[in-house]
Amino acid sequence: MIPRLRSPLPIDNPSSTFFESLIEAGFAGDIDASAGGRVVSATDNSIYQLTPQAVVFPRGANDLCVLTKILSEPRFREITIAPRGGGTGTNGQSLTSGIAVDCSRHMNRILEIDPVRRVALVEAGVVKDQLNRELERYGLFFAPELSTSNRATIGGMISTDACGQGSCLYGKTSNHILGLRVVLIDGTDVWTRPLENSGLSEVCVRTDRLGEIYRTVDRITREQHAEIDRVFPQLNRYMTGYDLAHVRRPDGRFDLNSILCGSEGTLAVIAEAELNLLPVPARSALFTIRYDNFNSALEDARELTRLGVASVETVDEKVLGLAKGDIVWSDIARFFPDDATTSSNGINIVEVLGNDESDLKDKVADIETALDNGALRHKGYSVATEKSDVEAIWLMRKRAVGLLGNVEGSVRPVAFVEDTAVPPENLAAYIREFRSLLDAEDLSYGMFGHVDAGVLHVRPALDLTRADHQHKVRRISDAVVALTKKYGGVLWGEHGKGVRSEYVPEYFGPLYPALQEIKGAFDPENRLNPGKIAAPGDAKLLKIDDVPLRGAFDRSIGDDIRAAFDNAAYCNGNGACFDFDEASPMCPSYKATRDRRYSPKGRASLIREWLRLLSENKVDPRREAVRQTSVGSLLTLPTRAWNTLNPANRDDFSHEVRAAMDTCLACKACAGQCPVKVSVPAFRSKFLELYHTRYLRPIKDPIVATIETLLPLLAKARPLYNTFVRSQAGRTLSRSLGLTALPAMPSLSLERQAQAMGVTIATVKRISAIPVDARAKIVVFVPDAFTAHFDPAVVVAALKLAKKLGLTPYLAAPHHNGKALHVHGYLRAFRSRALRTANYFDNLSQLGVTLVGLDPSMTLTFRSEYAASPETRTKAQVLLPQEWLRDHLASFKAVGPGVPEHHILLPHCTERTNATASLADWRKVFSAAGVDLEIADAGCCGMAGTFGHEVRNRSISEKLYAMSWKCHIDHMTERRVVMATGYSCRSQVKEIDRKTVPHPISVLNAMMGSDEI
Repeated sequence: MIPRLRSPLPIDNPSSTFFESLIEAGFAGDIDASAGGRVVSATDNSIYQLTPQAVVFPRGANDLCVLTKILSEPRFREITIAPRGGGTGTNGQSLTSGIAVDCSRHMNRILEIDPVRRVALVEAGVVKDQLNRELERYGLFFAPELSTSNRATIGGMISTDACGQGSCLYGKTSNHILGLRVVLIDGTDVWTRPLENSGLSEVCVRTDRLGEIYRTVDRITREQHAEIDRVFPQLNRYMTGYDLAHVRRPDGRFDLNSILCGSEGTLAVIAEAELNLLPVPARSALFTIRYDNFNSALEDARELTRLGVASVETVDEKVLGLAKGDIVWSDIARFFPDDATTSSNGINIVEVLGNDESDLKDKVADIETALDNGALRHKGYSVATEKSDVEAIWLMRKRAVGLLGNVEGSVRPVAFVEDTAVPPENLAAYIREFRSLLDAEDLSYGMFGHVDAGVLHVRPALDLTRADHQHKVRRISDAVVALTKKYGGVLWGEHGKGVRSEYVPEYFGPLYPALQEIKGAFDPENRLNPGKIAAPGDAKLLKIDDVPLRGAFDRSIGDDIRAAFDNAAYCNGNGACFDFDEASPMCPSYKATRDRRYSPKGRASLIREWLRLLSENKVDPRREAVRQTSVGSLLTLPTRAWNTLNPANRDDFSHEVRAAMDTCLACKACAGQCPVKVSVPAFRSKFLELYHTRYLRPIKDPIVATIETLLPLLAKARPLYNTFVRSQAGRTLSRSLGLTALPAMPSLSLERQAQAMGVTIATVKRISAIPVDARAKIVVFVPDAFTAHFDPAVVVAALKLAKKLGLTPYLAAPHHNGKALHVHGYLRAFRSRALRTANYFDNLSQLGVTLVGLDPSMTLTFRSEYAASPETRTKAQVLLPQEWLRDHLASFKAVGPGVPEHHILLPHCTERTNATASLADWRKVFSAAGVDLEIADAGCCGMAGTFGHEVRNRSISEKLYAMSWKCHIDHMTERRVVMATGYSCRSQVKEIDRKTVPHPISVLNAMMGSDEI
């Protein structure tokens, strides 16, 4: 039995009177001082871990004013704050031991779009891609591109002066800021816009903090302009933060936003921003150019840049190899063909923009001519001109940073010198020395970058639980600082300074006191994100080896335990799970709640802390799980009941972990889409198994866990069961048990229908009696318990379709899939049932028959949950329906007139993210039948197996359905057929919209004509 765990977070919480004062003053946002909330906000995408005192989530600029005014009271002047955006910074920019101010949860409104002036007004928490999706209808976009654009907030982009691919064409975030609404540390709420000299004179005579700020910056830019010109490098990626070189604009106006952009929350809190917008390029194309080695790609990149292209990105063999195993590869593999004898060891991605089709065609032809004349070093290239292909290739490039973390073992690429910038003409020589530096340390690494801008992304592979590797952070950082200076560059080309601010005085030299003055004018008591960029007076900057490392927290866990919990401990915080897009599968519960605890990153953070606390209590969770399986649950019932009821256990950290796990839909989108392959459902099951060795389960759990045993019994009493689930009394009783939205059973009986069709159960004895050459025509359908009892018409349609294809169908014998057991942490029972099922399928498979499942989630269980353990791993391949039909395309006949024009498929989340390539098979099958199939861009339906049937989850379930599924269902007509592969998905539609959505097997069977065989 696991012990009670109390999280000894190494800080003191602010006085409760602070939060009371906030609320009394009108703060309308959320306040989270829980251990779980603080743990989740203790990390970002960096190597550091710093636990805040609390996290506040303001609802608007007024809340920011209330917060800073209360902080200004003398009794609270020891409290510091740090703004937080998307939480994906690579250098600890938003990490703090004070109070984190997270604007992403509520301050995410697009306030105004003026397409004529090409201006947008947004709150700080608006996500870049969220804004661009709204701007698309006007033919406009917010230009600065970055790999985290689907979760990066505008406030965070401004705070780091973010940019990425295409910066030579579009510049940085600061180049597109027209005005900022900021709140100063004393509560002053002000808009900062470029000022004419008369306006500057007016503000400089003010006697308040704003006047002091403008006077200070104006004086420094006038008195030290020569030193400013000398210190600031002439780079596309000039130094971010306190940008004195661009305060005076070419038009003569004074722009304080040059100081604020890139200041990482050290000067003010950003509330709103007025943004400059650009027209979307009319046409674009991408060249993917392949090389034998990375150096050749780099050398060519310089020549390609001279051709006037929009951007050039270079990726090395390490990143390219990782991309080949990623979810996106199937969509772009044809653009990266390997030669007969060798594979590519580096690529250049070259973007070409055109004003129209003709202009683009001419530019593409010019590039092709240059590539074909033999002067460059490449070994081949491809060209993508379709918008969907261009976007898919860029998506791969965007995921490159996260992909570097997708390696086995405890030594993994980490961020701390990953955004250096040097003049592009120096880049090739610089990279050669950089590689030599890392090779001398005997480290592996991956490299890619914006070579047109001279920016290199590299993450050395380290295990920061090891003391010898921790020392390398300092050694490598110092060496890279010296190297970038040698080649005329900067350490911070793109991702901000953060904890690396200790190098600021060295880079700025005599100008550093001026930065201190500016910090002092804005924040004289050093309470805004202290220790970053500049420190006023005698205050100190942070040092890279003074801030706690995540590795230091993980050291006590041990490599074996970290490896046993499904990459939870290796989540690098890249934040791919924070994708704002409702149509993206990952992560449904985060999308519905905007609570980062309810995301893969949040849950991984909580599990890391939970494992650390267990280790401190000398508990090995692996051994504990084995030990508990030998102890009868009835024997521990009294103790578990006491622990559940005992008030002393209320502060158990395990409860906070459990709360986060309860909202997981177990859809496995994280397992398929997370670049690091963090699998929440896998470690959730292990957690629940151990959690319930100490605490009682809710009543619903044993009901759900035994559902595969109960359904055949309930089917025998179908009228009674249906009366129960349809009656008010039955629904009330179900809710009291924690269950809701229970489906009724149809009158159609799979068993009777199969018998009428002459379809029998596949047994080893029966199949063995059939001649070997005839077995190739046998297909054994593996209906899951839910489809078989609640939607048997799908199975019947599959049987009929098989006969129409000239095959001999059988049904698998009744068996337990066990997914419900696994989801709820009944791992011992799961292994027992899975072993029997695996043996049955293995024996059938050895006879040469084809096995086909019908529900994606249940079928893919054989490939994931079963495969996770050697004892349950099945050699049999249970195909998805489309994988089976793919081999019988020639047997389909084109349908005649009268068939609906539009067929739209809503795939199950697990299918969409863990069997991505198979979705193309559905298109092939329908095409063989003479029908074009559209795969809908939709997120989660919200049901996700048993999730939507649980009372506690129903509101989230319905919210998710409304977010992306409902619009597709609302547009169903006789001419527009909407289909769904998942039983739970079809059940959700029936429950909410009272509509029947067919399985594609049913539609295909109908297309094939009469059921008379």
